[in-house]
Amino acid sequence: QEQLVESGGGLVHPGGSLRLSCAASGSIFSINHMGWYRQAPGKQRELVATITSGGNTNYAESVKGRFTISRDNAKNTVYLQMNLLKPDDTAVYYCNAELIITRGTSWSTNDYWGQGTQVTVSS
Repeated sequence: QEQLVESGGGLVHPGGSLRLSCAASGSIFSINHMGWYRQAPGKQRELVATITSGGNTNYAESVKGRFTISRDNAKNTVYLQMNLLKPDDTAVYYCNAELIITRGTSWSTNDYWGQGTQVTVSS
């Protein structure tokens, strides 16, 4: 069964840094886009950053210059380096990926979400 498992969340002071990781597992042939989204209490889930299989990146305006998304295709893992964190960055962060799955001779492309990891920025 395919899944995305996140790690690296926690409590950090304003101005601090955290690095999130998300590893995909299962019968994966390859991975198309990967990304990070976040949801703060009382707000809708929003895009943070995405990265294509070729390494092209896209960021929300609110995190440009502070966050960096990267991926290791050999490890089926995507990372989010978060620097200069602000209290407004407090949210549950979710990993997302489009996986190409093989089962015997069949193929499918499906969108997956991780379980979420809490990031709290507070003094």
